[in-house]
Amino acid sequence: MIVTCVKVYVKKEHIDDFIKATIENHRNSVKEPGNLRFDVLQSIQNPAEFTLYEAYRTDGDAAAHKETAHYAVWRDTVASWMDKPREGVPHRVIAPLDEGGW
Repeated sequence: MIVTCVKVYVKKEHIDDFIKATIENHRNSVKEPGNLRFDVLQSIQNPAEFTLYEAYRTDGDAAAHKETAHYAVWRDTVASWMDKPREGVPHRVIAPLDEGGW
């Protein structure tokens, strides 16, 4: 399993637009066969800061996500709304290793 935590800083005037577009991406991402989780988090201290927590069964499943039409639409839609480029950091899962824990 692989988890990527994506940090996104959004221009304040686009927060609501970003949330709407990202919820649509979430709805489609959780339907992908290799997806285990796709959480969208907003910082309480800084509402313009978001974290996307993406868990996939395999590296290939995570890579396939970036080839989907819904990801391309999201990526292109939100690009100009960001204060700086998003930062994705992949992680190796230590626990839970059983998919039932997800």
